[in-house]
Amino acid sequence: MPTDGTSTGQGGQASLLSDPRWLAAGAGGLVAACCTLWAFRGLPLGTLAFWLAPLPLFLAGMGFGTMAAFGALVVATLALWLSASPAGLWLFVLGFGVPPLLLVAAAQGSRGLGLPLALLGILPGLGIAGAAWWLADTPGGLEGTLRNLTRTALRRFDIAASTGLVADIVRVKAAAVGFWLALAWLGNAWIAGRSLARTGIAPPPAWSTARLPGWYAALPALAFGLWLAAESGADAVELSILLVLLVPLMLHGLVALHGATRGRGQRLLVLGAVYLSLVLAFLPASLAVAGYGAFDLITRRSPSNSGGARSAPPHS
Repeated sequence: MPTDGTSTGQGGQASLLSDPRWLAAGAGGLVAACCTLWAFRGLPLGTLAFWLAPLPLFLAGMGFGTMAAFGALVVATLALWLSASPAGLWLFVLGFGVPPLLLVAAAQGSRGLGLPLALLGILPGLGIAGAAWWLADTPGGLEGTLRNLTRTALRRFDIAASTGLVADIVRVKAAAVGFWLALAWLGNAWIAGRSLARTGIAPPPAWSTARLPGWYAALPALAFGLWLAAESGADAVELSILLVLLVPLMLHGLVALHGATRGRGQRLLVLGAVYLSLVLAFLPASLAVAGYGAFDLITRRSPSNSGGARSAPPHS
């Protein structure tokens, strides 16, 4: 008879419960479900808990592998299936469940941050396109749904819902949702990386070497062409897809800018001016930074040439 217990049912169960990957998957899934339910129940700090819901999945995946992230997603989905509404379940799965799993798998599969950085634009773009397809048979489609939601929100704040104001908000509303989701994924991944590095579980991701793959430049160019070809006044979907595809270019531009100013005397002044511009005039400043990122991407400057491999990440 074997004495290690691995061939027996009791030993197999003990081995499963002592495997750190499955422990991380179970704990991460339950914590993610609790954060989501905390927000759905309207408890104090529910908004913060909602935006931190992807963090346990990133911790499990970045610390213990893609299968741990997948297990955490399964556990969280089952917990929410038993205790949340179908709408809440799908909101978590599509917004905060599947994307962290894909980002972790992309980072570990490509052994770099280029593909995950590209997914920060691709995933919201696919979400907007999927929502437009899903709502195609409803009155007004996605734009009509966004228009109704915008009017309801404006009425709640006692703001006159003029036609022009509603039209301007609708054109960028889907892009704004995609932008905040991308920032939530990035922020939670950064927190997870710092936490795992401090505990010694996993080395910190090389944020300063993140560079988009060269093929990504074709996606915003294609989206720009589709937007130009769209009918005037009914281009909310095309414009939103274009804007979310520019988000990775903006992040690429920030990393490249940190590398290009490395070792220069006016570095702090330049970077401070850039970040202040992003706060005070986000849209034009972000477009300018995305343009710089596109220039850096098209000219295919490597991290070693631009100094990116030696620069500190923007968030450090």
